[in-house]
Amino acid sequence: MMYDIAKLLRENTYPGRGIILGRSGDDKKAVVAYFIMGRSANSRNRVFEATEDGIRTRAFDESRMEDPSLIIYHPVRVLNGTVIVTNGDQTDTIRDHMKAGHCYRHALHTRTFEPDGPNWTPRVSGVVSPDGKYSLSILKSMDGDPACCCRYFYEYERPLAGTGHFIHTYKRDGNPIPSFEGEPERIAIQAETAEAFANLLWDNLDPDNKVSLYVSYIHIASGKADSVIINKNV
Repeated sequence: MMYDIAKLLRENTYPGRGIILGRSGDDKKAVVAYFIMGRSANSRNRVFEATEDGIRTRAFDESRMEDPSLIIYHPVRVLNGTVIVTNGDQTDTIRDHMKAGHCYRHALHTRTFEPDGPNWTPRVSGVVSPDGKYSLSILKSMDGDPACCCRYFYEYERPLAGTGHFIHTYKRDGNPIPSFEGEPERIAIQAETAEAFANLLWDNLDPDNKVSLYVSYIHIASGKADSVIINKNV
């Protein structure tokens, strides 16, 4: 089933943190998107900023930062042309294991969901190779029971033009917040540029809960990336 990403976002006030990986309609570019949302003042007090090898989160107003754990990290790192995107500090875990000659699955077997009961927020991760192949993963509790960590891995060896896959931390808003369920949602990617796709996503994320968005279109032949950052706090 192919979903309309605008409709998915518009009808879900709180998907939490989300990753989209895919291929542009012209089949020439790998597509990477990552967004964060927040319900608390601490979570909403953030922005994305570019780094030498990707992006990081930082406090918008340092004086209002209450607890940096779980919300300050590097969502995107690029290692030798491979893009790593996650919703936490497992970005660095994956990078370090890959530097040591291991794969992302090996790295994620050393991690679990976030220690923020009763939500036990899943860790979602994605890896895009230089040729555009990509993988997604989610580490989550079993039905909210922290005694069991469930690890799911999804690999897409020949991405289809104009198609992407969307995975997010939460199924919907709630108390506690229910974790994402099922396979990553297959979506259509019709936007021809990173800016156009970023605007589409940003315009359909819940206006009260959205915080920051990153989109990158990476030319597979050259490795050159066209990237966009949008922050609610400016």
